[in-house]
Amino acid sequence: MNGPLDGPEESRGTAGDLVTAATRAEYCVIACAEAWRGAGEILASPMGLIPSVGARLARRTFAPDLLLTDGEALLVGQDGTVEGWLPYRQHLALVTGGRRHVMMGASQIDRFGNQNISCIGDWHQPKRQLLGVRGAPVNTLNNPTSYWIPKHSPRVFVERVDMVCGVGYDRAAGARYHRIPRVVTDLGVLDFETPDHSMRLASLHPGVTVEEVTEATGFTLTIPDEVPYTRDPTAEELRLIREVIDPADTRAREVGR
Repeated sequence: MNGPLDGPEESRGTAGDLVTAATRAEYCVIACAEAWRGAGEILASPMGLIPSVGARLARRTFAPDLLLTDGEALLVGQDGTVEGWLPYRQHLALVTGGRRHVMMGASQIDRFGNQNISCIGDWHQPKRQLLGVRGAPVNTLNNPTSYWIPKHSPRVFVERVDMVCGVGYDRAAGARYHRIPRVVTDLGVLDFETPDHSMRLASLHPGVTVEEVTEATGFTLTIPDEVPYTRDPTAEELRLIREVIDPADTRAREVGR
C-alpha cells in the first residue's frame, strides 16, 4: 500500500507559488467543493464553515447552477443578493425528491456510512447527549448526503455507531435517492466506491500519509495500491477563497493547519 507518488512540491499544480502556500483548510475547502461538481440545478445545504465556503466556491466556479439559501427561506446569489423564495413546502419537495445535496457533520461514522449525531453510549442511558437525530434519516434516505469531519480520529470513525441517525449503505436497501458521495476530513477524502459499499480512502491531503489515516480510523479501510493527493486549488480559486468568500479566514477555526 503506497501513498501518492508525488509530494506537494512546487512543481505540482498550475497555480505556482500560491498553490504551494495553500493551507490544509484550503485543501479541505476544495475537497468539499468537489462534492457538488456536476450536480446541476440542485439545492446545496452545507453545514459547517468549510463546507459553506466550499459550496460558495463551487457556485462561483464549476457549478454555477447550484441553489444556495440564506439558511431560512430565501435563495441567494454569489454575493448574498436575494434570487428567490423557497417556502417550506417547496423545500420539503426538494429534500424528499433527490434534488438536494446536504453536507452534514458526524459525531460517529462507520465503514458503511451510518452516522450518529444523537448520543454516545447506550441510547437507553447515554454517557453523553448530542444534537439528536434531527433530519438525518430523511436527508440520507431521500437525497445525496456527504459528510464533513474536521478532526479525523478513532472516536469518530468507529466499528459500530452507538445510534444510527444518518443511514448507511448496509441499511438503505430500496431507498431510491440514497447516496453518500464523499466524506471529507482534515486528513483526506473517503468514499464508498467498493463492491460492498464499504469506506475507501479516495485521496490524501498533501503532507498526510496513508499510515496517519489508518491509525486515525477505528476500522479497516479499503486502501488502493496508489492513493492520489487531493487536487490542488487553482490560483483563481485561492483568490476567491481568500479575498472574496472568506477574507476573515474563518476556515482556520475548523482546520488550523
